[in-house]
Amino acid sequence: NAEYMGSPDSLEMETCEGVLLSQGAEGRIFLVNFLSRPTVVKERFEKKYRHPTLDAKLTKQRITTEVRCMARCRKAGIETPCVYFVDSRSNRIYMEYLADSITVKQFLFNRAQEGGSGEPDSDVVLSQLAHKLGLTISKMHDNDIVHGDLTTSNFMVRPSPTDLFGSLVMIDFGLSYTSSVTEDKAVDLYVLERAFISTHPRSEHLFKEVLQAYSRGSRKAYAVLDKLSAVRQRGRKKSMIG
Repeated sequence: NAEYMGSPDSLEMETCEGVLLSQGAEGRIFLVNFLSRPTVVKERFEKKYRHPTLDAKLTKQRITTEVRCMARCRKAGIETPCVYFVDSRSNRIYMEYLADSITVKQFLFNRAQEGGSGEPDSDVVLSQLAHKLGLTISKMHDNDIVHGDLTTSNFMVRPSPTDLFGSLVMIDFGLSYTSSVTEDKAVDLYVLERAFISTHPRSEHLFKEVLQAYSRGSRKAYAVLDKLSAVRQRGRKKSMIG
């Protein structure tokens, strides 16, 4: 759940300087020292092509939806960064910095560079990772949350003394929303499948394990996976037509 930590005035002062981590079309992410702890700040840009009043309203709604989806995930037992503060005046979300964590994308790249092995438990670790991905997504979908941008860049592997590879943290809920529509959840899975295919060669078996875990974890898996087949067909037709 979100925590209130400090006043907006103190936030203004403490975020004047920070380390830029990434920047895209929608906004930027930077690292600051907030109340004596490293903190990630996500800031949304103003859309100059929109009327200022409309832009402010839509941006506030988008930030509110993002934070609520993160809170709902945490309530459902899904690890997400803890939100410390939301500053609606400057369109910023202050959240937990995941120290010593790497993306699942980088984790899989590292494994591939090691020849897929390098450790006796390599296959077990990858299977455990796929299993946790599937269970995490199934839990999210069963709570009618759609992420909107499921890629291996939007899951972090956090070191853990109890797991072979660590714990899994879902990040970047900038496109998330609540929906009970089966097709929305199927599209979520399709986006992740395309990410696996395009970014991680020869990972088809891993994504199959993700879907197997999803099927075991979700009460509505049959309908979602059936719809996934239809979404795939549409995707193939679209790529053939161009």
